[in-house]
Amino acid sequence: QVQLVESGGGLVQPGGSLGLSCVGSGSFFRILSINAMGWYRQAPGKQRELVAVVSSGGSPNYADSVKGRFTISRDNAKKMVSLQMNSLKPEDTAVYYCNVVLTGGRSYWGQGTQVTVSS
Repeated sequence: QVQLVESGGGLVQPGGSLGLSCVGSGSFFRILSINAMGWYRQAPGKQRELVAVVSSGGSPNYADSVKGRFTISRDNAKKMVSLQMNSLKPEDTAVYYCNVVLTGGRSYWGQGTQVTVSS
């Protein structure tokens, strides 16, 4: 129905940059519209939290902790959402998950990609 494949995680030093991408596929994309695309993250022992989300026709929303450092972008035609992360901090270390919400509120998650910020 819907598959989301993430890429781009890895290990980076504090102050470095990483880019994440998520590409969607599946039959639901042919019959339903994309309402929102976003990124969430979950650090060990913590709850999953919103990083950034962009809704159709709306401006991106960011968690306060990443404003000014992260940039989200989406390409509806490619069913892709990307996250450019600059000035990374150790506290950004987490598993990052792509999320897509389709018409009717159907929400789908990627498998997650590890981002580790460490010297």
